[in-house]
Amino acid sequence: MAKRKEEEPPKGAPAWQSTFADLMNLLLCFFVLLFSMSSIDAAKFEAIAASFSNTFSIFSAGGSSFDDGLLISNGVSQLNNLDMYISNTGAAAEQTAKQNDLNKDEADSSAEELKEALEQEQLAASEELAEKVSEALVESGIDKDIDIEFTSQYVQLTLKGSVLFDSGSSELRSEAMPMIQKIAVILERYASSTIEIEGHTDNVPIHTSKYESNDVLSSYRALSMFDYLVQNTSLDPAKIKHSGRGEYIPVADNSTPEGRAKNRRIEIKIYNSLSSES
Repeated sequence: MAKRKEEEPPKGAPAWQSTFADLMNLLLCFFVLLFSMSSIDAAKFEAIAASFSNTFSIFSAGGSSFDDGLLISNGVSQLNNLDMYISNTGAAAEQTAKQNDLNKDEADSSAEELKEALEQEQLAASEELAEKVSEALVESGIDKDIDIEFTSQYVQLTLKGSVLFDSGSSELRSEAMPMIQKIAVILERYASSTIEIEGHTDNVPIHTSKYESNDVLSSYRALSMFDYLVQNTSLDPAKIKHSGRGEYIPVADNSTPEGRAKNRRIEIKIYNSLSSES
């Protein structure tokens, strides 16, 4: 039986390949045409090139090594003194940290010294003020009825509540008026200073139609002293503060009659010119 003759493939490239090649050429021409119509901002290109050059050392300017040796831009990284460089870098960082700590300690120390110096000045101002007020109390003959003390902020006059008020009352006693008038005259000398009046009681509960608690009673007593000063002196009401502190700041033991008597009091504070209240 005779064999079938195999057909030979056609010579040359397949027809689809020619079509594809033509298509690629057309696309290439299209993109070349687009590129030819575009424009390059030379300044921006140079800025980008400089940025890459400084960062990665990949342009003609080359790079710089950390020490003697071939550069990274030449394709090789070689630091002859790598260990010494790392050691020196660590030492410099440690020295910087120590210097920062030292500067912080010096700043804290200076701030503390300034604070102490200011407090000493304030204390000296209060001491001078206390001496003047004490002399005025002696001249007025009421120094034995009033306790005087001072802090770095103010001079404090403490008046006995039993002398100023009847038990359970906030009205100033008529017998106390001569002393209160003398105190008012002394306070007028310090009209430029802030004056604070505080009312204090013992811890014996009180509940009346007018005063439902020691807080209310102490507030009314401080207000009575405030009203007297406003109505009978030239003191500016804006410079006078008053508050009731109730039973919460005792100066003596409330378990004894003597202690409770000390806790029932009026405190008048005259702030010095350097205090935070001035």
